[in-house]
Amino acid sequence: MPRPEKIFLSAEWRDLLMLNFEVDPAILRKYVPAGTELDSFAGKTYVSLVGFRFCRTKLLGSIPIPFHTEFEEINLRFYVKRREANELRRGVVFIAEIVPKHAVAYTARLFYGENYVRRPMSHSVLTNNSHLEAEYSWRSANQSCRLRAQAEGSPSLPAEGSLEQFITEHYWGYSRQPSSRTVQYHVQHAPWKVWNATHAEFSGDTRDLYGDELSKVLKRAPASAFIADGSSVIVFRGIKLPSTHKALSS
Repeated sequence: MPRPEKIFLSAEWRDLLMLNFEVDPAILRKYVPAGTELDSFAGKTYVSLVGFRFCRTKLLGSIPIPFHTEFEEINLRFYVKRREANELRRGVVFIAEIVPKHAVAYTARLFYGENYVRRPMSHSVLTNNSHLEAEYSWRSANQSCRLRAQAEGSPSLPAEGSLEQFITEHYWGYSRQPSSRTVQYHVQHAPWKVWNATHAEFSGDTRDLYGDELSKVLKRAPASAFIADGSSVIVFRGIKLPSTHKALSS
């Protein structure tokens, strides 16, 4: 029988602002971890720029770290899949993750090999009756990068088979290691309700983090954008996949 998963951290992820961009799959192939393959929706490949709030963060599910329980994160991610016996696991791969605290960045690099960097950050989430605005930003050198969106009405669970469901319901993470091995970890959370954005945009020069090709992608208008309410989450400890494992198509 498989060993029970061990908790690495528990937290709440709140006010997730998700800007989704169509991308040429060839741009992402060099980032795809061994044992996985690119996932797509309706024949299209996406990257998502995501800003959200970490709240009530606890290591091992029970240990709050002083001054490190509440902070922002912004990440650029894309979507992969992997066959595990009879289960098709849909997951995410992070190209870079931005946090405002050195200790958070160091811990994530140490345990998962993720490309975490520290930058000064800020956020704003404003509600006025049925109107919602969310904004996340970071500073790099002498310039600011900012993602923002507006929405109206009440949130709802994504429709079955929708792009919003595809983006939000990936429950595995995969990280490519310097040794070319892959770390897999499980993320557990309830489905999120979403507001579809009435307006969304990103501004800033991201070449220092994402390179020229992906930075050009982010200069386009997003193909879709929404804000998710979020939930409690559990991130389980990662495991290294066997080096001989190969991806299998669904």
